[in-house]
This record gives sequence, C-alpha cells and structure tokens, in this order.
Amino acid sequence: MASHLANIFGTEQDRVNCSFYYKIGACRHGDRCSRKHIRPPFSQTILLPNVYHNPAHDGVCKLTEKELQEGFDAVYEDLYCELAKFGHLLELHVCDNVGDHLIGNVYARYEMESEAQAAIENLNNRWYAGRPLYAELSPVTDFREACCRQNENGECNRGGFCNFMHLRLASKELVSSLRHGQRVERRINPQQMSGDDMGWAPSKKERRSASPSRKGRDAGEDRWTRK
Repeated sequence: MASHLANIFGTEQDRVNCSFYYKIGACRHGDRCSRKHIRPPFSQTILLPNVYHNPAHDGVCKLTEKELQEGFDAVYEDLYCELAKFGHLLELHVCDNVGDHLIGNVYARYEMESEAQAAIENLNNRWYAGRPLYAELSPVTDFREACCRQNENGECNRGGFCNFMHLRLASKELVSSLRHGQRVERRINPQQMSGDDMGWAPSKKERRSASPSRKGRDAGEDRWTRK
C-alpha cells in the first residue's frame, strides 16, 4: 500500500496532492485548489514568481524582435550572474506565459540543496529593478516534463495561457558565455531604455516611490538592492 501511494504521489492519479503543483511548481487554482500544495522542506530548485515581464504581451509594444531579445538577454544575464553566486547553477528558466500563476516566473536549479537554501535566504531580503523578490523552494525536478512540448514544436493553441511552461530563451551566445564565466559586453545602452523595454515593469506606485537617484544609472548591480 505504501509503495503504491509513493508511485502515484504528485501524479494525475493522486487525489490528495496537486499534480500541476508538483510538476510545474504552480497551479492556476492557487490557494483555491482542492488538492494540496505542500512546499518541499528541501529542494535543488528555487522559484522567483513574477520577475520577468515581456513587453511584447502589452499589445502596444513597438520594439523589434531584436530589441526584445536584447532586453531579455540583459535580464537573463543579471539573474544568472547573481544566482550563480550561491552555488553551481545547473539550470535557469524564465517563463513567457501570461497566466497569473506562471507569468514572469524564474526557476533556478542548483547542484546542491544547500545552495538552493542559501539563495532563498539571501534573495528574500532583496529587490530587483525596484520590486521585492519572493523566493521559495520548488518541487520541480524535471523541466522536460514541466514545459509544453506542443509549444516547443510551435503547435500550442493555448498560447501564453497554457498551464505548462512556455520558456523565453536567452540567445545561445549569451548562455555559452555565462557558462564559461564571462559577462557579455552590451550593444544596447540600458540608460536609453525604459523598464518595460528591458523586461521588467514596476507598477505606477512602485515607480513613484522609486529613488530618483536610481534613474538613468547603469545596468547590473544597481538593479539589485536590499529590502
């Protein structure tokens, strides 16, 4: 009996625990879900909800695809370089979904559970681009199962509202350079781009309360602050 329960834990056959939560680290029903979402006490994976905002989803975006990619690459590099400070970063994934439970989610998987815990403890005292971070351990272990395979083949008819991850991918050159411990020399000037252009979008209230001394300053460390 115990073996049977272990085999179905977190699967669609599990009538107690939410399979979506254990597979993708989020559920569209949230706290209203009829099944349990039990956060793991230990995990190699962390989740930073609602960090990335794709300007292309606004409907009035005038940026070219090249500019959108450059803006996302700048955010991805920021995140990778900071998260890698806590340990050996095996994977970094950014969701491009628009559903409330997945929008802007950032997932990072470390080699060791202790590294993920160190990241959680540090990041929950941090702000990024004028917004507070809320880091938590995630149950996701296999991102191949968490991602939408139809989207990867260009066939998902649900688009950004899909319940599985639609990932925004950094340029291959950037990923390769980061894995070799190099920061990329930016062709774009962050001082000439708004927060929306670069892929983060503080609310109007957050913009009003932001320190004027931060405006127009260079990218990178200035976007990371402590609470």
